[in-house]
Amino acid sequence: MPYSYTPHRFEDFEIGEEFRSVGRTVTESDLVMHSAFSGDWTELHTNREYAEDGAFGERVVHGPMTFILATGFVYRCGFLERTVIAFLGMNYMNIPAPVAVGDTISLSMEVIEKKEFSSRDDAGLVVIDSTMTNQDDEVVFEGDMKFMVKTEE
Repeated sequence: MPYSYTPHRFEDFEIGEEFRSVGRTVTESDLVMHSAFSGDWTELHTNREYAEDGAFGERVVHGPMTFILATGFVYRCGFLERTVIAFLGMNYMNIPAPVAVGDTISLSMEVIEKKEFSSRDDAGLVVIDSTMTNQDDEVVFEGDMKFMVKTEE
């Protein structure tokens, strides 16, 4: 399966179509930038001494950061480049395991739903089920992302 995709309009998506992102190693800078941007400096994420005595034995990234990394993978793949109108939410999202600084993660995606809107003819709904794993194939994020995608012009 290739790692770079052409932009898809609503009509281009097929139920069962799969995409896979490249891998990416989470860095200390990623964690610091997320903390600074969000204002979340919780010690579990930013205090090594405190985190080593905690449930995970090390600092882990913020749960919302894990979600943001997943959305970044979707856009990095390129199939929504200049065709997405809006992110409409999710029906479910799970973060079953933490992501730590130094983990290498990637995202697998599958189109699970496609629906025309009755209220507009310039876009449709595309739902993409996604699973992010780390270097040990441990699932660290799961969820379905709903997108409003442009139709053919």
